[in-house]
Amino acid sequence: MEKEKLVIIPTFNELENIREVIHAVMNLEGNFELLIIDDNSPDGTALEVIKLQNEFTGRLHLIQRKGKLGLGTAYITGFKYALEKGYSYIFEMDADFSHNPDDLIKLHHACANEGFDMAIGSRYITGVNVVNWPMGRVLMSFFASKYVQFITGIPIKDTTAGFKCYTAKVLQAMDLNKIKFVGYAFQIEMKFTAWKLGFKIVEVPIIFTDRTRGTSKMSTGIFKEAVLGVLYMKLRSIFKTYKPINQT
Repeated sequence: MEKEKLVIIPTFNELENIREVIHAVMNLEGNFELLIIDDNSPDGTALEVIKLQNEFTGRLHLIQRKGKLGLGTAYITGFKYALEKGYSYIFEMDADFSHNPDDLIKLHHACANEGFDMAIGSRYITGVNVVNWPMGRVLMSFFASKYVQFITGIPIKDTTAGFKCYTAKVLQAMDLNKIKFVGYAFQIEMKFTAWKLGFKIVEVPIIFTDRTRGTSKMSTGIFKEAVLGVLYMKLRSIFKTYKPINQT
């Protein structure tokens, strides 16, 4: 049977959420599969995933890495796994329920039935749809996306969103080894690259709910990377020709 849908969730100390989020994804209609990429969580997140693999044989996959290597590298590892195994639709999602697993169906529908190459779960396409964030964090995120739009010209309102569906051809067209950023700038770089390659991108409205359990991975270093990384990415793009690497 063709492997169709793979959801990639990077984890570091997500023991409080992991069992519940795995069940939520596994119980969706459409036979989603799940790849957990754990960065050697000391709280035993990976051990919990291993226990659940018996319950979801052949659908729940795990890659264990030796340390905390960054969000971007975790997703790149997952993308390479997905392409190697032949999945048609590859999703990014957080483990902490800030992304509602039910919305995976909407993202898949946009790509599989509406003809888009990439679908973004967007907090800002219909206003500001964020729950439980302090106002300062909402403003920082919203204006960060405005800043990215202004610098790059990208026609996407939620440029730092981490809830997405890619068709395989988008990831196949990118040189994943040249995606260098690891935090929020990684999310921006992936969207910018897909846009420059000419893929059809849509923003699907979602409601983002801040985590209620576990610890946020946000840091000033990650935010600084995004601000400076966007400038670097734009300057580099001026001297770069974007074409799919699989183009003959």
